Amino acid sequence: MKRTIKEIKQMLGDVKSRQDAFFKECEQDERKGVQQLLKQKLKQFEVEKTLHDQFQQMMRYENELYEKGIECIAGVDEVGRGPLAGPVVAAAVILPKDFYLPGLTDSKKVSEQKRDEFYEIIMHEAVAVGIGVMDASIIDDINIYEATKKAMEQAIEQLSCSPHYLLIDAMKLPAVPIPQLSIIKGDATSISIAASSIIAKVTRDRMMKELGSQYPQYGFEKHMGYGTSQHLEAIERYGVLKQHRKSFAPIKEKLTT
Repeated sequence: MKRTIKEIKQMLGDVKSRQDAFFKECEQDERKGVQQLLKQKLKQFEVEKTLHDQFQQMMRYENELYEKGIECIAGVDEVGRGPLAGPVVAAAVILPKDFYLPGLTDSKKVSEQKRDEFYEIIMHEAVAVGIGVMDASIIDDINIYEATKKAMEQAIEQLSCSPHYLLIDAMKLPAVPIPQLSIIKGDATSISIAASSIIAKVTRDRMMKELGSQYPQYGFEKHMGYGTSQHLEAIERYGVLKQHRKSFAPIKEKLTT
């Protein structure tokens, strides 16, 4: 007696390769429903291979260090340099050597739902995670570039173990006495930096959503502090908050006119 389409669909869920005996058995089944299921499964295999290859490509910096015997590697990244309000947030993440999370990449390329999923996985599986936060007043005092460096330094200090090497997204931290490499677009080319990008992004977004609940008229939960028309209109109508960066135009211009 032949298996039903429903039974086959369920069993194909456990198939990992087209070389699997059950997959080959299904290829001999001429029913259109079964052949359609096989097409879907093949597409799934293609997606999985693409994500696997992408992950391996993004491990090249880490693998080069592993080959040199350096295993405690921290990826470091930040979010929030451009907004008119809220903090700049940095994260430092040390991943285990056998870490595997297909689809992990630059947080800007990942949906909010996926970012939240990845955040939970990284926080659960990482060897250590550190977070640094510099609020608007500090940004105004020392400028956004210096505040970003301080947030990164704080994130590294917050790690529960000291890394042997740092992979940093497009920044250099001369005050940190740890060997390091600055990588342009590192959040899309290093898996450790991508992980820190996710942690920093989700952390800051949650802070901005909380700010949005405190000041609903500003809509922070929608624009995350960036200078959207909605945000600029709210500033014009309701004024400047302490969380606004007063050294940033157009906030600075509004305060001086």
